[in-house]
Amino acid sequence: MAKRDYYEVLGVAKSASAEEIKKAYRKLAIQYHPDKNPGDKASEEKFKEAAEAYDVLSNADKRAKYDRFGHQSAAGGFGGGYGGGMNMEDIFSQFGDIFGSGGGGNPFESFFGGGGRRKERGQGQRGSNLRVKVKLDLEEIANGAQKKIKVKKHVSCDACNGIGAKDNNSYQTCNTCNGSGVVRKVTQTFLGQMATTGTCPTCEGEGKIITNKCTKCRGEGRVYGEDIVSIDIPAGVSEGIQLSMSGKGNAGIRGGYPGDLLINIEETPHPELKREDTNVIYHLYLNFAEAALGTQVEVPTIGGSAKIKIPKGTQSGKLFRLQGKGIPSLNGYGKGDQIVEVQIFTPQELSAEETAFLEKLRDSKNFNPQAQKEKNKGFFDKFFH
Repeated sequence: MAKRDYYEVLGVAKSASAEEIKKAYRKLAIQYHPDKNPGDKASEEKFKEAAEAYDVLSNADKRAKYDRFGHQSAAGGFGGGYGGGMNMEDIFSQFGDIFGSGGGGNPFESFFGGGGRRKERGQGQRGSNLRVKVKLDLEEIANGAQKKIKVKKHVSCDACNGIGAKDNNSYQTCNTCNGSGVVRKVTQTFLGQMATTGTCPTCEGEGKIITNKCTKCRGEGRVYGEDIVSIDIPAGVSEGIQLSMSGKGNAGIRGGYPGDLLINIEETPHPELKREDTNVIYHLYLNFAEAALGTQVEVPTIGGSAKIKIPKGTQSGKLFRLQGKGIPSLNGYGKGDQIVEVQIFTPQELSAEETAFLEKLRDSKNFNPQAQKEKNKGFFDKFFH
């Protein structure tokens, strides 16, 4: 099923301000919040859809790329658009604070708490994101590519399976929160009593304390290591575009959700072709005889070559277009062309024989550009004006 336009999802115009986008998201998030619609799968999907739209439109850089390239602009095959297949933990972790601090009767404080982040009891801290650079040549950009890269990062501890404890019996209930993972505080104000809830500072929201830590990871549930990640890169990407792979970043602490892997694209220059958006440019150098008499030449293309016919009398600057020999559009709308631009090569050194031959031709009327200009005024205007 095709994704809906993010502006349509939030019900705002493309010119909407950041504040208008935030208000629209807050309204939808409250309407479709899981607390308000328990067990309603349709509401849950709308809740996720709204969060994904807000993730993009609330970020100036992501919004600009989305406006230009659409849903394909930052993810391609990376789990469903910018949101990277956002799960509930991603949403509550990133956008919980949009509902405020949780005080004064916030109806969703069980999810957002005092710090605005939902944290289920027994869950550790979410891992941080990682950034990597991937270099692509022009052929890989045109056709798409699969890259396997070695990433040094925090990985789940294999000795304790990520729980951080020696075994499942090495825990005790947190005395501060009595196992709930949250603490409640009541303060007296001039408006009356105000109740707020927040993550328990003793157990960090887990509801339990490790009594016997894993000796390998020292209670973190993760160790520093490396992982081989396979990345599917869509055709048509360009330098500066950032792709995202959900859950491929650093492992979380004590079973927390892993962070994301952010991939920055870097283009390596082609020895003969130059990219301009979805088109590629090739400068074809001809000598004077070839341009005057006409010829057939073979020019390089992305991943191959093509033959083109050069008609006699071809001028320097003449453009030939090879349709469909360029770069596919990232949003799937067509493919660029290859533009071949003719440049007439003028030798800087001549033999005596070559000099004598050209001296004979120099005063010929067919070698007089002014005379040819008058004769073919319409044709030559574009070269002389």
